[in-house]
Amino acid sequence: MNDFTANNRELLHLIDEWEPKLSGLSEEVIINRRNKQNRTIKQIIGHMIDSASNNTHRIIHLQYQPNPLIFPDYANLGNNDRWIAIQNYQEENWKNLVQLWKYSNIHIAHVIDNVDMDKLDNEWISALNESISLKIMITNYLRHFKLHLSEIIELIGEK
Repeated sequence: MNDFTANNRELLHLIDEWEPKLSGLSEEVIINRRNKQNRTIKQIIGHMIDSASNNTHRIIHLQYQPNPLIFPDYANLGNNDRWIAIQNYQEENWKNLVQLWKYSNIHIAHVIDNVDMDKLDNEWISALNESISLKIMITNYLRHFKLHLSEIIELIGEK
């Protein structure tokens, strides 16, 4: 148990809540409705998978690499849209995509549960030259996850 137990519980609860919702969405809804960034629900879920993957790698690197860490930044400077396009999430099998989203996020919760608390002040330098501590990065992950769920809520017309 660590300082992030409550965040992880909420993350895992949201995964359990959202997996059936996502799985039940129609093809029309997941491929045609677009958010303010011109992303479909399939592309938002793909971006969330990329986020889980990249943040998992950062969390691990921040625990053993020299501090501060210079690590590729996929999210800034338009790179996240490149990741979405290169992986062509729009054409990915929806059932597989939802499962990858689910298990990528279950895994990051496991990684967070096992973080070395002595490394929380280690920093990563973003592409925007910002210093971000491991603690802040982990804390912000749930906020980022919920932000994208709120975009999906808007697109499916849920209140």
